[in-house]
Amino acid sequence: MKQSIYDFSATTIEFFNRPLSEYKGKVLLIVNTASKCGFTPQLKALQDLYEKHSKKGFEILAFPCNQFMEQEPANEKEIKNFCETTYNTTFQIFSKIDVKGPDQHPLYAYLTSNAPGIFGSRKIKWNFTKFLIDRSGKIVRRYAPATKPEDFEKDIIGLLEKS
Repeated sequence: MKQSIYDFSATTIEFFNRPLSEYKGKVLLIVNTASKCGFTPQLKALQDLYEKHSKKGFEILAFPCNQFMEQEPANEKEIKNFCETTYNTTFQIFSKIDVKGPDQHPLYAYLTSNAPGIFGSRKIKWNFTKFLIDRSGKIVRRYAPATKPEDFEKDIIGLLEKS
């Protein structure tokens, strides 16, 4: 049984297997993304947070997903190009995954079972659901898709200041 996010690995958008244990000691924000979603402009706010806090040990792990009204139809190369050219992203983007259903990525099964959403729901209901993880790999908080990154920056700072 997986006990921590560090027990998982995922494939980067460049098709490299990356063990999440490489992020031990970092504050993480894990988010499912889509390039054709009304929340897609959050990529700019996420990049701003990343630029402000990455030197202090903050990382963003973005997981594109096409399960919500097919709002991520692109392939990995197109996703990478879109994110880099439209939003100048430099944080880690992974290959497309399923965040719900029978082919749900094991990381998302872990996240949703350990940090249920509103009314105890274990499902990801839309793009840009966000999970904040502390330096020890513990899930601290789950944020709804409509929650803007700047609205929880104080939570990130609080975790970064804890050593």
